[in-house]
Amino acid sequence: MSEAAAATEPQAAALLEVTGLSAYYGSAQALEDVTFTMGRESIAIVGRNGMGKTTLCNAIIGISPPRAEGSIRFDGEELVGMPSHRIARLGVGYVPQGRRLFPSLTVDQHLKIAARGASANGSSWTRERVYELFPRLAERKGNGGAELSGGEQQMLAIGRALVTNPRILVMDEPSEGLAPAVIEGLIETFKHLEEEGLAILLIEQNLGVATALAERQLVMIGGGIAAETTASALADDPELQRRYLGVEPLAH
Repeated sequence: MSEAAAATEPQAAALLEVTGLSAYYGSAQALEDVTFTMGRESIAIVGRNGMGKTTLCNAIIGISPPRAEGSIRFDGEELVGMPSHRIARLGVGYVPQGRRLFPSLTVDQHLKIAARGASANGSSWTRERVYELFPRLAERKGNGGAELSGGEQQMLAIGRALVTNPRILVMDEPSEGLAPAVIEGLIETFKHLEEEGLAILLIEQNLGVATALAERQLVMIGGGIAAETTASALADDPELQRRYLGVEPLAH
């Protein structure tokens, strides 16, 4: 499918709708007129470092930047100006870049605390279900965040988001710093979550992860959405990979 066709293909009824979003850190503009819609399907936003991907996550979640203009609607509800705890209770889960775990809290304590702010959307993610999804966390439930490996920390960050019972999961660079074998396991986990009906907005610099999870690919350059394409088109076009992402072509 061509980029133009992908950009004009009708999507399902919007669960997340971002329209004309600009965001600023002081007087510095980090996002400019970002517009896209997302239905129940997973999508990936790819781009180099410094292109505004994390700022977009922060704007959706409501934790920063301090000034945003435009509209972010989740299931028809406007999120711009809403505090992050209310956004979470609407059903927006977040797995931040770098995990952001508390070193002194155990695995079980992380999950207990996160579950207190669970949304009431009919989902049934509990600590027990998280331990079923990630048996390794069950084995390490008494260990502190600083005692976990990188892969275990990422499992906990995902589990912490899941126990809030989200309808959409925003994940910022989940593969960062992880070994290839761990990444492969996470990709299978993401596919399993999608099969259960959880929409995933994946922010990724790792093109292999992005194209393995989502067919819709949005390319972010200079704080804006520069193009929309598909996983197959992006994976099969080395020149597109170099032009938009500055990466060497994916190995086949």
